[in-house]
Amino acid sequence: MKNAFFAMVSRMKYINRWALMRNEHSENLMEHSFEVSAIAHALAVIGCRRFGKDIDCDRVALLGLYHDTPETLTGDMPTPVKYYSEEVRKAYATVETEACRSLIAMLPEDLRSEYEPLFFHGESDSELWKYVKAADKISALIKCIEEKKAGNSEFDSAAESVAASVDALGLEEAKVFVSEFLPAYDLTLDRLKDE
Repeated sequence: MKNAFFAMVSRMKYINRWALMRNEHSENLMEHSFEVSAIAHALAVIGCRRFGKDIDCDRVALLGLYHDTPETLTGDMPTPVKYYSEEVRKAYATVETEACRSLIAMLPEDLRSEYEPLFFHGESDSELWKYVKAADKISALIKCIEEKKAGNSEFDSAAESVAASVDALGLEEAKVFVSEFLPAYDLTLDRLKDE
């Protein structure tokens, strides 16, 4: 249906993440997308300010905001399932592409060209997507920290795995974010206010 795009995007709040694990706090796709957008923007700003890069920080934030929107149609595929095999990964990529096409079709024709690049990764944004990918992994690491802080040992091995995957990206901006900003996630509200 044309003009249903934003109503569908709004349904991101009903898609819960981390379905295979016991959660002390459930995290929905809308929360996650905001966090990824904010972190991706921060990574891009760090790249510009600390490493002299020329990055469109606003564009990175926008890519982060919409990065998981196709999951309003596909649901959140747990990582162990999504990457079980190359065949499963390819099949899921096909489903995700069709979901993107369906979402774009929900927009009036005169708006589609503005949104298509947010769903179909072109060459012009390929460099920017590494910041979104890093932010996505850092967001997962934050989830693990929060769950462990709440006493949920279910996330112990996930925290180790995700931390290793963030480090494996080799992105200097991610290393800066992890070393400078991640320690605050272990603090209580009172200690955050005192910092």
